[in-house]
Amino acid sequence: MGLEILEPNTCIRGCCTSSSIPLHLPPSSYTLLSPIARGAESVVYEAILDGRKVAVKKPVLSTSHDLDKLHQQLQLLCELDHPGLARLLAAHAKPPNYMFFFEFYESLNLAEKLHVEEWSPSINHMLMIAVQLAKALQYLHNLGIVHRDVKPANVLLDGNLYPHLADFGLAEYKKNLKEVSFQNWKSSGKPTGGFHKKNMVGTLIYMAPEILKKEIQTEKSDVYSFGITVNELLTGVVPYTDLRAEAQAHTVLEMNYTEQQLTAAVVSDELRPALAGLESGVPASVLSLIQRCWDANPQNRPSFSDIVSELDLLLENRKSVKEEDLLPGKASSLQDDNIMNRVNSVQSYQENINWSAQGEHSSKITSDEADSDMRIWSESRNDALTYYPVISWGSFATCGRRETMEDTHFLMPHMCNEKNIHVFGIFDGHRGSAAAEFSARALPGFLQNLGSTISPVNALLEAFVRTDAVFRNELDSHRKSKRVIQKDWHPGCTAVAALIVRNRLFVANAGDCRVILCRGGHPYALSRDHVASCLEERERVVNAGGQVKWQVDTWRVGPAALQVTRSIGDDDLKPAVTAEPEITETVLSSEDEFLVMASDGLWDVVSNEEAVNIIRDTVKEPGMCSKRLATEAAERGSKDNITVIVIFLRPVSTAERIY
Repeated sequence: MGLEILEPNTCIRGCCTSSSIPLHLPPSSYTLLSPIARGAESVVYEAILDGRKVAVKKPVLSTSHDLDKLHQQLQLLCELDHPGLARLLAAHAKPPNYMFFFEFYESLNLAEKLHVEEWSPSINHMLMIAVQLAKALQYLHNLGIVHRDVKPANVLLDGNLYPHLADFGLAEYKKNLKEVSFQNWKSSGKPTGGFHKKNMVGTLIYMAPEILKKEIQTEKSDVYSFGITVNELLTGVVPYTDLRAEAQAHTVLEMNYTEQQLTAAVVSDELRPALAGLESGVPASVLSLIQRCWDANPQNRPSFSDIVSELDLLLENRKSVKEEDLLPGKASSLQDDNIMNRVNSVQSYQENINWSAQGEHSSKITSDEADSDMRIWSESRNDALTYYPVISWGSFATCGRRETMEDTHFLMPHMCNEKNIHVFGIFDGHRGSAAAEFSARALPGFLQNLGSTISPVNALLEAFVRTDAVFRNELDSHRKSKRVIQKDWHPGCTAVAALIVRNRLFVANAGDCRVILCRGGHPYALSRDHVASCLEERERVVNAGGQVKWQVDTWRVGPAALQVTRSIGDDDLKPAVTAEPEITETVLSSEDEFLVMASDGLWDVVSNEEAVNIIRDTVKEPGMCSKRLATEAAERGSKDNITVIVIFLRPVSTAERIY
């Protein structure tokens, strides 16, 4: 760099020294530019040092204790030399302007990359970041240093998106931590780990239980934070929330959860963030490693030597992956996924089973036995009907801000060639798309077969229950066979179906999809959300032998922490999470204008009234109305997949905009 090291190269106290890092700089050698980050204890500036762009950390010094901490941090930084750590280039260790000059990294920090840019790296790149971060922490621990603030915001990314652990303001030698007592720690008013009671807590969600219990931190506390961080990297979701894009959700207030409540849940209930799913292609061995890292007992957590060995072995076995798949931001290839499964000791699920075809085949086995010419619900023909709706339909589906699409739907007007019988359905998958894909093909097939034998209400009920049973049997048969499928993978989906039989509308719902009817310009809900926050549903689940617990922000069911209480699939939560739908029946009249069916990705951000108003202000073409609603939901920040079906119940002109 060309900077001259002046002798003696020490701080003003003489306690910090280095043979390679200049510790006092002439004012002419650097220029501070604009601030790029502010914190309670420092301000970071962009700067020029000897003609080179750098980052300058300028501590906020108020007391002699702050000055002591600065010198301790400088002593530590002078010892560090590892490619996985933010590199100290120089320091100005004399009053009045104490400063640290670091390498400037071109990209955002990992938290901003994940939650502002919504970055989705490949599996290989995620593993590379994990192993580099683990090696950096292994290096620190070998020096007897505990970082004490491991989190994505402290992982800087360079131009190639390789990680560098930064911010050693809380780092401490393990030997000194042993000297800290509960009394003097408590009286200091500044608990370790960045926990400031008067501020929004950014680090609390990465704190190990022993820290929250005010026990002494060890290197195993870093292991816990590493596990939370790697899981956040894999999911792209802020811990203890379902938020992808809001970096401010790191604050406790944004989670609608007090510091005390979250602390108690982590310590007493062993609450942890939602684990990354196998369906994303993450190796099962990595998920197991994360769970061991955040074990409540520090003694059960692996050391970073063990973590590095495991991750290195995994990467070694992936050498046959094409080099371009290792590039930052490159989506994982099919070859990448195949190698993942050869490496894992536990066979993991792959999307190599055509669940749509399986669903169609399963329903066809029974429908082939039925008389295809048999007329369905023929008894309805004897009703003296004076009104028949004239329907038109359209749909639109988008994955929204999610990386994968787990919603499916079907449109089946004129079912069994009957002029006035129509059925439509939406399926919102979770823990993978398998259940939704299977159900979208199986359920209408079962319904057609049942229409010739039982009433519409009973046919809908039986179609839901039969779809659930056949899917779970199909899944179990794959587990018992040699097909590649994870033993503890339990996909499910919520489901809603609307069946129009002449002038009668039947809506069957299991979960939190929703159907509304616009009658005389006003919305009428034809389904009820089945979620654990509903007292009636919560009591039903408990009475059926299920467990319901308050977790973070709402009631959730079982170890899977499912919010919905009814679904198809989810075989690990049966029978408490039932597939039996609630069914409503409505007699249609000339006042009825249209139906809106949608997955919860719409209803999370659009009310029933707003949905009606948006359609009434849109060209009356059902496909365009569906797209308008879905687009509006996405623009309002819906974090889920969005599927919308709009069904007009009377003739409309596509030129008509407002009724």
